[in-house]
Amino acid sequence: MLNINKNKEGSKLTVAVEGRLDTTTAPELEAALKEDIEGVEELVIDLANLEYISSAGLRVLLAAQKIMMKQGKMVVTNPNDVISEIFEVTGFRDILTIE
Repeated sequence: MLNINKNKEGSKLTVAVEGRLDTTTAPELEAALKEDIEGVEELVIDLANLEYISSAGLRVLLAAQKIMMKQGKMVVTNPNDVISEIFEVTGFRDILTIE
């Protein structure tokens, strides 16, 4: 299960993701991002309550990063130890801006 909470303030969009981001739920996040990403100059993806991310979830983050490289910046915040380790092993630590 995945919960997505979005908060848009001007050209900044914050997306808090909670639960599991996997093959089943990745399309939900992709759709939620596409819905609001136009005109966004700063995208913050808060992973404080994300328990798991699969390769499908990583692809969604990568796609969002590619869009944001053209129109602003994207920051991933608050990954827990499990998610941080996945970013490390997959090389995403070098691709994403993680705070």
